[in-house]
Amino acid sequence: MSQSHSAFEEKAAPRGGAIREFASYYKPHMRLFLLDMACALLIALVDILFPVVTRKVLYEYIPGQMMRTFMWVMLGMLALFIVRMAAQWFVAYLGHMMGVRIEADMRAAIFAHLQKLGFSFYDKNRTGLLMSRVTTDLFEVTELAHHGPEDLFISFVTLAGAFIVLWRIKWQLALVLMISVPLIVVFVALRRRNMMRASRAVKQRTAGINAEIESSISGIRVSKAFGNEEKEIEKFARCTDAYVDAKRGYYKVMAGFFSGTDFMMNLMSLSVICAGSYLIMKNQMDIATLVTFNMYVASVQSPIRKLTQFTEQFTQGMAGFQRFRAIMHEEPDIVDSPNARPLEHVEGEIEFRDVTFTYDEKKKAVLEHINLHVRPGEMLALVGPSGGGKTTLCQLIPRFYETTSGSITLDGQDIRDIRLSDLRGSIGIVQQDVFLFAGTILENIRYGRPDASMDEVIEAAKQAEIHEDILRMPDGYDTIVGERGIMLSGGQKQRVSIARIFLKNPRVLILDEATSALDTATERRIQAAFDRLAKGRTTLVIAHRLSTIKNADEIIVIGEQGILERGTHAQLVKRGGVYAALAEGASLG
Repeated sequence: MSQSHSAFEEKAAPRGGAIREFASYYKPHMRLFLLDMACALLIALVDILFPVVTRKVLYEYIPGQMMRTFMWVMLGMLALFIVRMAAQWFVAYLGHMMGVRIEADMRAAIFAHLQKLGFSFYDKNRTGLLMSRVTTDLFEVTELAHHGPEDLFISFVTLAGAFIVLWRIKWQLALVLMISVPLIVVFVALRRRNMMRASRAVKQRTAGINAEIESSISGIRVSKAFGNEEKEIEKFARCTDAYVDAKRGYYKVMAGFFSGTDFMMNLMSLSVICAGSYLIMKNQMDIATLVTFNMYVASVQSPIRKLTQFTEQFTQGMAGFQRFRAIMHEEPDIVDSPNARPLEHVEGEIEFRDVTFTYDEKKKAVLEHINLHVRPGEMLALVGPSGGGKTTLCQLIPRFYETTSGSITLDGQDIRDIRLSDLRGSIGIVQQDVFLFAGTILENIRYGRPDASMDEVIEAAKQAEIHEDILRMPDGYDTIVGERGIMLSGGQKQRVSIARIFLKNPRVLILDEATSALDTATERRIQAAFDRLAKGRTTLVIAHRLSTIKNADEIIVIGEQGILERGTHAQLVKRGGVYAALAEGASLG
């Protein structure tokens, strides 16, 4: 995996339908959108009317000394300009608000979709890259959502109105403009693809920077412990250099685009002057008509400039939207089946029936032909060397991964036919690497059951033997735990996670090396909480220490060849096999 790319990063967004999909996000905000377009139409009409009034003044009011009419027309134009100002305010404010709301809708949609994606997706993609999809990639979408339709609408209305008026004034000069504008449009269309490609490269590099920042800040304590701050700075500098190179490429393309567009518009003005001067010299047109025409050339150039600005907005916005689409079209690998049924009452009987699992079809299976039966309320211990598949086996039960073949049942029902929310709601997991959210202790315990009362939270904390510790903290249950719970000790973090499970009150419990990183005294205290937690529940324990599993109802030893041994502690020690050797060395894998 490179610094700025992940396995997912290289996946292209699905082809076709991008504009239609983008437009669908306007639907909830249609009233705001139509008001914005109405204001934009008013702005365009006033801009078209001004040169018409100017020509009238030059041809009729000034030569005819029509002072009264002239004053009324000027007052009328002043009123229209005030109305235009109000319309411009609405466009600037309401239009931007519409863009922000569309961006918020997209951000909510992609965040909700990320919640549906399975563990395998997150195994392959860096957090910083995904953060970039949810944040930076959608910033330009706001500008595109607001200015895109508005600029296109104003530009086409202004151009159409201007050409109609100009054709009536002098069709020969209008023809010059009508030839020039399509040439500019073709130039814009040809350049847009290059700008899109360059913009996509910039976004990939930006995502790479976000990934490096996220990784470096998360691991800041490790880098300081090894004295590798300079290495981190150098690594980030390399990533930033790649970003600068991508920006350089984008700005080169953009510079060629805007300078070329400006040159063609100047040629358009020059062509009108040349053609108009020729007609004046031939006595086929007067100077006042040429002046009016030049005013309209300016009004034609303004929408063309808007169109070129729109091209840059469209390029950047759609590059971000395409990356947004790529995730939105990523199908969750684990979903409720059409026949999924609710789980009414859980006893906790678990059975593995000839289960095989591999993370990658091209690689060797992690688990092969596993057959297990765990009775309700029974404790099953899993031991064996690291990498043998113990954790993987436990992760298959809540369907964090899908079995490659075979089936797993809960109370005789295939877990694939149980609603995911019910299945995972009936399982509690405590891991060695406890994750606490950067909020309060109360919020972290209540995560087990968000609607729990304060009394229920306190009772869960008491069961986990963390209540007294919390009361000694400055803010009690409102104490901030810090990023990933850094303000708490390892034992305190573990007991908060246990309280969370007590509050959840699941029928099936999975303890994944939950005490292996703790000292002996802390482990004894937490083990007592685990004993209370496991009482009456079906429990699967992965452990390195003999003391945590010797009272298990059944112990299985898992190795590369699958289940090597099974039985109680006494039976396995007496057998003198793999488990006996592990127990003698006091390290169970």
